[in-house]
Amino acid sequence: MIPMHFVRTLRCGSRSWRQPGALCSGLKVKAPNCRGCWEARSRSSTSYQGPVETMEDLLRRTVAPLPTYETRDKSSPPPESNSVEIMHFYRSLEKEQKLEFLSRLAQDFGVDHRSVSELAGKVVESQQRDMATVLQAEDRLRYSLIPRYRPMLSHISKVEGGVKFLVDLRADVIDILSSKASDSPHIRDLNGTLKGLLSEWFSVGLLHLERITWQSPCELLQKISQYEAVHPVRNWTDIKRRVGPYRRCYAFTHAAMPGEPLVVLHVALTDDIASNIQAIVREFATQDSEEDVNKINAAVFYSISSTQAGLQGVELGNYLIKRVVRELQGEFPHISQFSSLSPIPGFCSWLQGLLSPQRKEVQGVGLLTEQEWRVVEEVTGAGSGAEAVEALRKLLGTSEWMRSDHLVQVLEPALMRLCAWYLYGEKRRGYAINPVANFHLQNGATMWRLNWQADTSPRGITNSCGIMVNYRYFLQETSANSATYLQTKAISASEQVLSLVSQFQKNSKL
Repeated sequence: MIPMHFVRTLRCGSRSWRQPGALCSGLKVKAPNCRGCWEARSRSSTSYQGPVETMEDLLRRTVAPLPTYETRDKSSPPPESNSVEIMHFYRSLEKEQKLEFLSRLAQDFGVDHRSVSELAGKVVESQQRDMATVLQAEDRLRYSLIPRYRPMLSHISKVEGGVKFLVDLRADVIDILSSKASDSPHIRDLNGTLKGLLSEWFSVGLLHLERITWQSPCELLQKISQYEAVHPVRNWTDIKRRVGPYRRCYAFTHAAMPGEPLVVLHVALTDDIASNIQAIVREFATQDSEEDVNKINAAVFYSISSTQAGLQGVELGNYLIKRVVRELQGEFPHISQFSSLSPIPGFCSWLQGLLSPQRKEVQGVGLLTEQEWRVVEEVTGAGSGAEAVEALRKLLGTSEWMRSDHLVQVLEPALMRLCAWYLYGEKRRGYAINPVANFHLQNGATMWRLNWQADTSPRGITNSCGIMVNYRYFLQETSANSATYLQTKAISASEQVLSLVSQFQKNSKL
């Protein structure tokens, strides 16, 4: 993370800055452990003074019943203060209290199941009548399926800071589900409702594409550095390079969350498609030079980071890449090479699982050739069989093996074969198990090239033995590739990748 005062000194001279204020000011909560006894006193930055009441009382007072079907378009909205109260109250709660709040909201203020059952019966009965009656019965049923809390969420989105609040709220819901803090079907339904609303509010037509430069606001540059999840930004010089000559940085923003980048894409403009990340983020030294268009023949997407956990599953990254391609084509019409240079998270964990002593069948799996196993035995001093497998597992668990040129040379073909299979052959529900691969393949990219020693940083070695992969975007083929992958789960891959997969299959019994 970049020290803010460095950026401000360099960028802003003697300008004075004010830290952005919180959207809603502090709520103080006195929270006994006993259920139903939590009290909240909320104070906003204005004159708002909330009442002291229990969580249950607050929910029953502020979450209004659904209007009847006949009055659904005629009822007046609740006062804005209700939304503000909910936001203040929720932000004041501890993690365990938030779980209780969300559980009550989802279960006690969801769908009226009895009404749904009755209306479903009426839909069945209406099938013998005219189409107008059928459609009206179906519309009544559709309306009854709206959770009672859904209008409350919509009203919150209309107050200042409300959309950001709901994005953070869904992040809490996702955390609850992923951590198994709750497996309630009501919480899962709440997650689905929030995702549906956020998908509408963050549709591509409502997003603004913004290019980030060294002249962008200091706070925005700071957030770009903080949110960088793939290749951490080290200092202010680093971020200056990443938004300078031969580099582009783009972000999607939304009017309801000003100054907050939603998803960020970093691009390197190069002579050819890069095969290692060091040349992009560490060895680039021409930050003050003018761009020579004759040296720009390829655009390499080397980092894409989603900044909002609550927008998980809301498609933003794929649209960002497509928009950026159009921007770059407008700026550099001659560019025809578009590719990612992507990390391979999960590869080493998968490989460690194959080599695990708990995996009984590992001794019969030809992960390495006989010659490769002999080198492992010589270098580690291990015996053959299970002892060599365990020695290799421990070796790959550190970066020590990278210090032996002989071992690096011997392990390269084996690890490249294994990595190709991990990306191409390991599936979940028929799709690539690696999330980065799945993302680019859904976008219509081709699994084009695996690159040895492409990321020799500690993170790169730990995650993928230093291997990276290019997903190539052949613009005339992306639509067809995307449709094929989504419909038939077939992966578009280059001859290099398919050759490595074939070598793996010959050696392995997986």
